[in-house]
Amino acid sequence: MWFKHPFFKYATGTVIVLIGLYILELLGFFGPIKTILKTLFYPILIAGFLFYILRPIVSKLTRTKIMNKTTAILTVFLSIITIIYAAIYFLAGTIQEQVKNISSKLPEQLKKSAEEAQKTIEKNDMGMVSVQNLRQKVSSGASEVLQSLGDNVMQVVSAITGATTVLVIVPFILFYFLKDDHKFIPYMLQFIPDRHNSKGKDVLRRISETVSAYITGQVIVALVDGVLMYIGYLILGLDYALILGIFVSLTAVVPFFGPIIGVIPAVIVALTQDPAMALYVIITLIIVQQLEGNLVAPLVLGKRLNIHPITIILLLIVASALYGFIGMLIAIPLYSVVKVIFKTVSEEVDREWLFRDVFKTKKSKS
Repeated sequence: MWFKHPFFKYATGTVIVLIGLYILELLGFFGPIKTILKTLFYPILIAGFLFYILRPIVSKLTRTKIMNKTTAILTVFLSIITIIYAAIYFLAGTIQEQVKNISSKLPEQLKKSAEEAQKTIEKNDMGMVSVQNLRQKVSSGASEVLQSLGDNVMQVVSAITGATTVLVIVPFILFYFLKDDHKFIPYMLQFIPDRHNSKGKDVLRRISETVSAYITGQVIVALVDGVLMYIGYLILGLDYALILGIFVSLTAVVPFFGPIIGVIPAVIVALTQDPAMALYVIITLIIVQQLEGNLVAPLVLGKRLNIHPITIILLLIVASALYGFIGMLIAIPLYSVVKVIFKTVSEEVDREWLFRDVFKTKKSKS
């Protein structure tokens, strides 16, 4: 009978489970679970990114056999603290001054530039352009852009520095991630049937390598983008070059759209100095992106991800619409993990069907 077919059983079971989950959601059963996950999400996310960046360094120190893993981790932590302290010592004055100037002088410069643009339009438009309408449209568009940027940037800032608990918890989570990284695969294999242990171990290893390649590579690319844009800003004589270069590094961890988002503040600043400089900033971005695409990214990332650019763009658009900047940050690694799992499962299913076909063929011949 049709209701005894396996597909009907699985479909019915899936529907019942979904209905049960929906009822539990209406009853508020998942409220505390969501709160717990939301509280732990950012510390684990940050610690996970740092884990893949620092794990190669810890592994190299451990292989020297001069120090054990705990000592290597503490050495790396101490080195990071030293670098941060040195950066604060040498750059804090410049950063503080530029931030102060941005907050105090930039609004006046923008107002002055707008007034000059208005006078130029009134002088040359010959009545063809309504200055008032143009001002409203520009003001509205700029407000929307800045609000959108502010929302996304605030997500990043709040995720990193918004809560003291995050800053306190992340080092501890990161320490144990680095210390017990060799225990992760054996732990996950407990949830896989014994006959699939070998394949499961291979899948987990490939997932780890894929995520590690993406994160470390993209961080290096983002740092290079920030440094190159900073050098370009200095050559152009752009104000607040250091702050703007750091902002590019923070946003460039997202491929394609990250550098574009990161250069928008520089374009706004350039417009207050000289409208032609805004064009030079865009040209600088194009040059840096060409260097990244043809030299830096192939050298650092290679073809390990093997994801088509169109796929990346679509993933980033959808992730941005769903979860903003954080969604764009995790979209590519998450897609890579799903791709590895799906590809492995497909290969295993094809192998099983091939084995069955061969077995049936041999049996029919006999």
